[in-house]
Amino acid sequence: MRFFIDTADLGEIADLASTGLVDGVTTNPSLIAKAGGNFLDLIAKICALVDGPVSAEVTALDASQMISEGRKLAKIAPNVAVKLPLTWDGLKACRALSAEGTLVNVTLCFSANQALLAAKAGAAFISPFIGRLDDIGIDGMDLISDIRQIYDNYPALTTEILAASVRTPLHLKQAAEIGADIATIPPSVLRAVVKHPLTDAGLQTFLADWAKTGQSIL
Repeated sequence: MRFFIDTADLGEIADLASTGLVDGVTTNPSLIAKAGGNFLDLIAKICALVDGPVSAEVTALDASQMISEGRKLAKIAPNVAVKLPLTWDGLKACRALSAEGTLVNVTLCFSANQALLAAKAGAAFISPFIGRLDDIGIDGMDLISDIRQIYDNYPALTTEILAASVRTPLHLKQAAEIGADIATIPPSVLRAVVKHPLTDAGLQTFLADWAKTGQSIL
């Protein structure tokens, strides 16, 4: 499974990218607004920090404007993935931009049928939202499982499942078990994944025993 970081915070991206665990970045208008600054400049700076895809979302609602915005975003850097909403106009724009060789991330997916349409339209990535489904009492993992089964039924569909709205380490684990290709993870969740109380306790024991030896490696 590949890890994308769901943030537009340059400091967070740089720090996490230094671990070698970051395979890409996803942004959205809300994250851009939170980070502040010029949108296009910010995307360019993020693209310089990571080698993998960086999702930049259009703000238009009609296909022709989406295509124009998508083309402008794609010119920022070779690793830009244009993010489009899962609407009829979004699918039309997806088809056009994908045909031009642009990576497209179709977002706001809440059903397996929507995911099938996005794959047919040529999306490089489909972003099913786990957490938002959980919020309304629907198991988001069922959607990941359904999409995985459908895509596996048709090898000609090359769209990758990008599990989005990941809110807990458990979400990450379950998405990996099902076979999501990618998870886009808030920095706080990725940092929480490394934590375990037994790891902390074991480390303290080792350090206490080492101190008793009176030795130093350096």
